Amino acid sequence: MKRSAILGSAALLAVLCAPAQAQFRSALQEAETTARETASAQQQIDQLDDQTASLLNDYRANLKQLEAARRYNASLTRNIEAQERQVVRLREDIENVEGLQRAMQPLMEDMVSRFGDLVDADLPFLATERNDRAARLEGVLENPEMSAAQRYRLIVEAYQIEGEYGRTIGAYDGAVNFNGEELTGEFLRIGRIALMFKTPDDSTLLIYDQGAGDWTNLNRSYLQDVKYALRMAKEQTAPDIFFVPVKPPVAAQ
Repeated sequence: MKRSAILGSAALLAVLCAPAQAQFRSALQEAETTARETASAQQQIDQLDDQTASLLNDYRANLKQLEAARRYNASLTRNIEAQERQVVRLREDIENVEGLQRAMQPLMEDMVSRFGDLVDADLPFLATERNDRAARLEGVLENPEMSAAQRYRLIVEAYQIEGEYGRTIGAYDGAVNFNGEELTGEFLRIGRIALMFKTPDDSTLLIYDQGAGDWTNLNRSYLQDVKYALRMAKEQTAPDIFFVPVKPPVAAQ
């Protein structure tokens, strides 16, 4: 009877445990399904988070590009405004060019005419070169292919060359006619205040007398100073003090 009772209890226990096992398996399956759904949802959340971060970075980059574009456009606007002002000024200048050319023409004619007078009234140094320059300026005024600006530039350059003569000393070879005889030698120019001439053998030493308009003998006591000044003019020695004869200034008439 004991054995029968044990078998009966076992059978009863088996009957009672069967529904519990079924519930456990069902719960386990449901948990597994929930875990898979949770993992899938988390994956979707991660993907959305990555997309959000990417979109945020793009938004910030676009903001920077927008700010750069705004600043660039503002710079272009300022440049355009400046160019428009310049166009206005250029139009005004163009309108004034015709009047300026009318005013410049008589001025340039006077400058060319006085340039020739200056050369004629000055000491006769580099006479051929300077007279040729004066003649070229006359041709400049008559050249229809040259603009007013080109003519004015050439005239000013000629005056600048003449201005340099008054601040420098110079030496060059040439010939003079003295007492009916043509002598060759070296000329020494001291600014515009003195022009002297020396033969190679030092036998003749002359100075140009502007009052008389001719050459005259120079006291030979100046010979060494003239020779020293010639070396300085040729840059064969360092600049130094030397003596040359000059006439005292006189009151203008």
